[in-house]
This record gives sequence, structure tokens and C-alpha cells, in this order.
Amino acid sequence: MDMSLKEKFLILWKKYFNESPLPITFYYTDKPINADIVESGKGPHCIIGGLVKVQNGESLAYDVDAVGCPGGKKYLGFAEMTMPNFEYFLSCGIPGKLEGERYLKTPEMVKEYMKHQAEFTAPAKNIVFKRWDKLINVDTPEVVIFFATPDVLAGLFTLAIYDETARDAVITPFGSGCASIVKDPYLEINRPYPRAVIGMFDLSARPFVPKDTVSFAVPMSKFTRMVDNMVESFLITDSWRKVQKRIK
Repeated sequence: MDMSLKEKFLILWKKYFNESPLPITFYYTDKPINADIVESGKGPHCIIGGLVKVQNGESLAYDVDAVGCPGGKKYLGFAEMTMPNFEYFLSCGIPGKLEGERYLKTPEMVKEYMKHQAEFTAPAKNIVFKRWDKLINVDTPEVVIFFATPDVLAGLFTLAIYDETARDAVITPFGSGCASIVKDPYLEINRPYPRAVIGMFDLSARPFVPKDTVSFAVPMSKFTRMVDNMVESFLITDSWRKVQKRIK
């Protein structure tokens, strides 16, 4: 981890975004450092619930056994989907047997949706989550994740497109809460022009975040550019200062 980048962002974040919560980060490793190992069955079933501790300053390391949800295991790259009748679970359910989430209309639509989803396998045994200010020089953050209110999100979105010309420099794919902050941005890392991902629209994960908050996840290479652009971007204009006054 570049400690000068760490300090530069901390200073600029406070200057332009007031006391908004710091982002968290993640990376994969076989040897977590300065992170508590989450034991199987000890954390919330949904990993988004566990990340509340990370937002509050704790550093956590998960392996496949520590992730309680089958979808979480899949979208963190630890395992294939093991839940039977998943196409019914995500859609209409099975009367008397399985309650459906009704996020897609039919089981056939779920199968078609899953058929076109890119897959990835975790490159190491653990995924480590740390808040930005908790990073040390041996950490190697791969994705930066903000939990943002609308005004903060507007700033992050505009900063993300500042040096881009593509209309899809920021994307909002359908998926679970953990997919939107781990799988989707992780798959962007090796693209020539990595995109940022807005998410946390999964109704099952929503209870673990404040009512006025969504996520904004960005690969480290793009995030570094965003930080470098801050002092010459819209953040120095009166337009932003009017918005910034409303950020608590």
C-alpha cells in the first residue's frame, strides 16, 4: 500500500466531503495481517451485516467457512452456488416448500440471468476487509467501497467520470449486495478501463445499511486516478461547495 496515497486521500476526503464515513477496502490473501479471523457461525448470515464492524474500524478476514450465505460464498469467489432450487428462490418460490424472493418474475428468467453471469474464483484463501485509515504498508487493497448518501454519491459518480468519455464508466448491475461490492468491481480490475459499481439495492441486504445509503465500489487503479483528479475537478467549484454544505 502506498502510504502517501493513503494520507493524500484522507486529507482531500475531509476537505471536500467533510466528515463523511471513510470507505472500506478488500483484498485476497493467504496470510491476513492485522485482521481478526471470522470464525464459522460467529458472524451475521449476510456478510453485509458483518461489514458494519469494518465500517466502524475493525479489520476482518473471511474464508469460505466464515461466510454463512451460499450466495455470499459464490459472489466472494469461494464456492459454486450450492443452494438447491435457486431459480425458484430468486423468483416465485415453491408453494409449501420454499418462499421466493420474487426479484425476477419466473424461474426460467433466473436461469437465463445466471447463464450470462461472469464467474471468478478467489485467488487466495481469505478476503480481508479494512477501513481505509486502517491500511498498513503491507496491505494490497484491490477495491475501495464507499457507503454513500445521495450527495456523496453524486460527488463520487462525477469524479469517476471526470477523466472518462464512455457513458458506462459507472454501472449498476442487478445482483446481491455482496456481488455489487465484491464480485462486480473485482471483475473490473483487469479491464482496460475499469468501471465503478453502484449497488446495495438488494432488498435482503438493505436492512444492514442506513435507509439513505447505497454503495459505490471502484477498483484500486481507477480510485487512484480519482484521488489524483480531486484538486482540479468540480470539487473546487461553487457548484460543489453548495452541495458540500449539506453533507454532514
